[in-house]
Amino acid sequence: MEVPAVCHIHSTWSYDGKWPLDALARRFSSRGYRVVMMTEHDRGFTESRHSAFREACAQVSTAKTLVVPGIEYSDSANRVHVLVWGTPFLGENLPTGEMLDAAGAAGGVAVLAHPSRKDAWRCFDPSWADMLSGVEIWNRKYDGWAPSKTATPLLERANAIPFVGLDFHTRRQSFPLAMTMDIDSKVTEQTVLECIRARRVTPRVFGLQVDGQLVRSAFPILGALEASRKRCASASRKVKLRV
Repeated sequence: MEVPAVCHIHSTWSYDGKWPLDALARRFSSRGYRVVMMTEHDRGFTESRHSAFREACAQVSTAKTLVVPGIEYSDSANRVHVLVWGTPFLGENLPTGEMLDAAGAAGGVAVLAHPSRKDAWRCFDPSWADMLSGVEIWNRKYDGWAPSKTATPLLERANAIPFVGLDFHTRRQSFPLAMTMDIDSKVTEQTVLECIRARRVTPRVFGLQVDGQLVRSAFPILGALEASRKRCASASRKVKLRV
């Protein structure tokens, strides 16, 4: 059974989130997503707050939509970010290698987030390869309307699953990016994590599989649209400043 999941979502449990959990669950459920993969920033979290967050995710989950708790861990330089699901809280601002070791020991699933942001891809350590399940090849917030230009080489180095995520904080990050999961049993946090570990997940945009062929054929068009969008956004900000 193909299960659509939306990934890299922030609620008001993150210091910069704008939407409460229940509103996010309703929003993405109404758009046909069966799973909502939360990734709150590690900043300000503790073990007790993480436990409360897990409980909050369980309370807003329904028979129609599962809300999976997760944390976006960042290093002390706030440069390398990793999305992690299926573990207790590991700590704030941990060195990436140390955090990945802890996540693996706890049975978690880890995905390198937005490698183009702050040129995080340049920090990639080969020792991380075996500890990453995926690499985010398209992040709506930072990559915009086109996939990352720097993620593909990391995918090959890590032999990882290509992930797509909204990095949702506000409506601006809305975009038809989804991970389709092949789950034949009941949809639970455990079966979602098992699906990722078994690599039974596929990135999609507008319902189409995001693969090398699509990227090669569509990137020139998407790249032009993204460049145009950025120019318009920049012009709009300048007008607002003048006003």
